[in-house]
Amino acid sequence: MDEVVDHRARVAGFLERFAHERNLVLPPLGADGVGSIQRGSAVVTIHVLADRNVLLVLSKVAGAPVLDAERARRLLTLSFVETGDAAFALHPQTGDLYLRILRGLEGLDYEEFEDLVHSIARTADHWDDKLAAELT
Repeated sequence: MDEVVDHRARVAGFLERFAHERNLVLPPLGADGVGSIQRGSAVVTIHVLADRNVLLVLSKVAGAPVLDAERARRLLTLSFVETGDAAFALHPQTGDLYLRILRGLEGLDYEEFEDLVHSIARTADHWDDKLAAELT
C-alpha cells in the first residue's frame, strides 16, 4: 500500500529548518501552501501546489516590462545560459517579470530545497537591478 505524503507539511518543515539554521524569523508556510524568504534584495516565494505535485519557487525581478522582440529574445537567451535552475517568466495576470523554478514534490529533500532557494535568490539578486534599469 502506498503511503500518502503530506507535501505541504514536509515543505513547511523545510522552511522552518531553513529559518532555524540561519537564525531567521520567518512566517510559517500558510495553509494555502505559500511562504516567503528574503535573501539579499530578492524576496523568494514558495508555493506548494500539492494538487499538481509541484513546488513553484518565484522571485519578482521587475514590474510589468514593455517587451519588444529584442528584449524578449534577451530574456529567453538569459534563461537558457545565465539563470541556472531558474527561468524568466511573465505573471499571467499582472505581466510582472519573475524568475521561477518548478520542481516535482516527489523525492524533494531538504538539501535540494535549500539549493533551489539559494539558486533563485542569488540569480534574482544579480538580475533585479540590472533588468529593472534595462526594461523601464
